[in-house]
Amino acid sequence: MDPSQFLSSVDVTQPSFWISAGSIVFNPLMWNIVARNEYRNKTIAKVLGSPLAGCYFLAFTIFTLGLLRDWLFTVALKDQPTLPILEHLLIKIYAGLLVAVGNVLVLTSMFKLGVTGTYLGDYFGILMEERVVGFPFNVLENPMYFGSTMCFFGGALWSASPAGVVLSLVVHFVYAAAIRYEGPFTTMIYQKRDESRKKAR
Repeated sequence: MDPSQFLSSVDVTQPSFWISAGSIVFNPLMWNIVARNEYRNKTIAKVLGSPLAGCYFLAFTIFTLGLLRDWLFTVALKDQPTLPILEHLLIKIYAGLLVAVGNVLVLTSMFKLGVTGTYLGDYFGILMEERVVGFPFNVLENPMYFGSTMCFFGGALWSASPAGVVLSLVVHFVYAAAIRYEGPFTTMIYQKRDESRKKAR
């Protein structure tokens, strides 16, 4: 496929394309800023009366914004041209597999981690006793981010949308940045917990 043909099928004049891209970037940026503030200042926990209530409030917010992001992505794809070559049956099958496997990774991750493990409970001081090592964490280090990215790519290919593929790349790079930002900080939180336990012995 000629790359110029692919890119020419992305209509960047559509406001919905940029709104979707903005939503994709905003969500992890928002939850990282809020979570870091919570770790340092306990703002939400103080307002709501407990770290658990604060974590559940943030979980509801992140989940709701995630649904909005997914809807905006769907709207953006509807406003975009399709590329006939992406309508091929094999690509449809591949797209379906991406969505199916991606959802398995996301849902099993949430099941293993629970609400507080999934939605940044560690920033509220709600730490897991030990590292989760079962599926899907024994297959991928960040299965939820990876699975979500697969779902976006699958949706884009299923819709035969070059713009969807571009937006999915935005998802990929945003999540890659989030992993680099979140990983060391989360490790630091648990290291501090372990050091405190050692001192208490």
